[in-house]
Amino acid sequence: MITRPLDIASRLQPPPRSLDWLFFVNGGLIVLFFFLFGSRFVLAPGLGVDFRLPEMPDAQVSAAVTTHFISVKRGGVIFASGSGAINLAQLKIWLEAEAKTVKTPVLLVRASADVPVAELVDIYTVARAAGFSIQQGAEAVQTADPEGL
Repeated sequence: MITRPLDIASRLQPPPRSLDWLFFVNGGLIVLFFFLFGSRFVLAPGLGVDFRLPEMPDAQVSAAVTTHFISVKRGGVIFASGSGAINLAQLKIWLEAEAKTVKTPVLLVRASADVPVAELVDIYTVARAAGFSIQQGAEAVQTADPEGL
């Protein structure tokens, strides 16, 4: 009795016999959100809904299967697949490491329509030095349907 003068252990309530159903609902929702927001189809952070690819006539003629992709916004912000936002120096390191993972690396560059050509040339130069072939992401020019369909 000297070590436990208040005898608090005798006043505790017994633990509940079953888990509350709300616990399972909360756990399920947490798992669902991790699956939804962990998907690679969710927009990368910083890419807003106003991200527009440039339009090019016959954009699909020279299309090829790509092994890696990056998204570029104005101001030198580059989003590499699986790496988040990086700058040009970090892109060089990332490309050199990724080029070793496949036999013939092909890079898809998804640049917003407002990215200056000088930034794209810098990215293309770094990618070619790392051994990548380049594919520019573009949308086909939308033409008006004469039949109205």
